Amino acid sequence: MKSVKSWLPGSIFFLATSMWAAVPAHPGMLNYVEGRASIGGQAITSSSVGSAEVSEGQRIETGQGKAEILLTPGVFLRLGDNSSVRMDSAGLTNTRVAVLSGRVMVEADNLQKENDIQIVQNGAISRLEKDGIYRFSSNPPEVATFDGKLRVTENDQSAELGKGHAALLNEPLKSTKFDRKADEKDPLYQWSKVRSEYLAESSVATARTLVVDNSGWYGGGWYWNPWYASYSWIPGGGMFWNPFGFGFYSPYSVWAAPAYSYYGFHRGVAPIRGVVRPGFRGAGVHPGFRTSGFGRSSMGGMHSSRGGFGRR
Repeated sequence: MKSVKSWLPGSIFFLATSMWAAVPAHPGMLNYVEGRASIGGQAITSSSVGSAEVSEGQRIETGQGKAEILLTPGVFLRLGDNSSVRMDSAGLTNTRVAVLSGRVMVEADNLQKENDIQIVQNGAISRLEKDGIYRFSSNPPEVATFDGKLRVTENDQSAELGKGHAALLNEPLKSTKFDRKADEKDPLYQWSKVRSEYLAESSVATARTLVVDNSGWYGGGWYWNPWYASYSWIPGGGMFWNPFGFGFYSPYSVWAAPAYSYYGFHRGVAPIRGVVRPGFRGAGVHPGFRTSGFGRSSMGGMHSSRGGFGRR
């Protein structure tokens, strides 16, 4: 079984086998779980990450617990306590999830024009149109956009929800403002933000691994990181900031990534938690580094530590 080096802060390395992530990443893959959760009625734990998946027609449910599954590259779906969803379609260009109970959040970091990601609730269909942060609740049935833009359709009605707007379902659709700052204190939102930060750190670590190994780079997509015990999303090129404000780097730009805060300073910059936020102007930026096109990357595909499918 091929060995995979994983970069750690302070230039520490260890070896892990690709069998830790035997299943190539694709929509529905389990990426994190804590507390009580199940897929298709079978209990899942942290050891299920990297192998368990929500297949088409299956449900993932939580009790007193939370779970995160992958959708298309750079798009994550997270379930709060006592929530359940069903995977109705698991295609890269046709991804549909039905919210059955509880509350769900979607973080979309890299939507492409080829993607068609739909969230179904009580007969209403929400289509994500921009990168952003979205919440879907069942009681009462509601859709809320913290950042980004989606279009919700119910029967013959349709409404566009931009940043800071929400709509109640099962009644005349109407886009209304909500207190985004107050709702950001919600436990599910806070947990999603923490997960996003860890994923950004994992992205930097994985990109550095690919640089050190000089192998296994197949373009933008999902790559398994055994130290973080989850799939990392790697952009196809450059670097950019996701809707939560955390940075993601490709191997082409990882030299510009900050060192982790736990291990001191990076080029004279005071350490902060996780990766550097927007506005970072690191000293000694390479004069040939191209800043055009930040914020987007190639759609790429979904990859395990040994590559994968769907690469464009």
